[in-house]
Amino acid sequence: MVFGFADSGFRPDDDIPDLSGKVILVTGGNSGLGQESVLQLAKHNPSQIFLAARSPDKGQAAIHNIKEVVPKANITFLQLDLTSFASIVEAAKVVNSSVSRLDILMNNAGIMMTPPGTTKDGYEIQFSTNHMGHALLTSLLLPKLLSTAEEVNADVRIITLSSVGHLWAPKGGLQLETRYGQSKLANILYSIELSRRYPAIRCVSVHPGSVKTGLSRGLKESYPFAAPWTGLYSLNVQQGTLNQLWAATSKKAETGKYYNPVAVEVPGSEYAQDLGLGKKLWDFTGAELVKFAS
Repeated sequence: MVFGFADSGFRPDDDIPDLSGKVILVTGGNSGLGQESVLQLAKHNPSQIFLAARSPDKGQAAIHNIKEVVPKANITFLQLDLTSFASIVEAAKVVNSSVSRLDILMNNAGIMMTPPGTTKDGYEIQFSTNHMGHALLTSLLLPKLLSTAEEVNADVRIITLSSVGHLWAPKGGLQLETRYGQSKLANILYSIELSRRYPAIRCVSVHPGSVKTGLSRGLKESYPFAAPWTGLYSLNVQQGTLNQLWAATSKKAETGKYYNPVAVEVPGSEYAQDLGLGKKLWDFTGAELVKFAS
């Protein structure tokens, strides 16, 4: 057993059900957990998968790699820069205009412990990428998700990658000048609020585990002394995707819950259980995004 990883016996090849007719969108699909998630989902016959990424070259390369394993997969590159609200609005327009349904939205992309910076829209870069960008994308796609949920035998899901890093949130839970820990706490709180406000959609947040992906580059850049330790207890990418794939497809995944890998329900921090803090975040996010989310 790897530290922080419980083997639930979930195996994507055997346990992901047939996804025929379903449309899926995965952010950060060009590498790491996102690419592996697209690969594993593509094996089960979805109608279409949007692989969303900032770089067209990297996105197309990822699609090529996946199609070498699943030649018949219908994968569409979707240009999406989560640090740019304008890019998010355009990506949502493409999805809303090109498909009649959306069954799974996997908010997978994220950055961690990058050097200080702000986006062109004026937000701290980790909070914007990990929370604000995904919140805007989700709000713009909600009508499509909700209409799909009205269909017979629908099982619509929003899967949000959080992290054990939510435990690093500052005192009080949310302080807009802080960074990674707050953004991961926001992922859990926002997912819970989505589940409360939209019960027709199964909204689940997950911690993938400590995984050997490009995400650790920010940690190494900001804290080079920690570099020798970043891979010591890390999962490989295949192990790291299991929790989000389970959450996206298993009937046992419950809305409004937060899971450690794999399929281990945990309450999260005291702040993660604070419904008042969740409402505060919801109201703040809505007020910030109202001009973009119409």
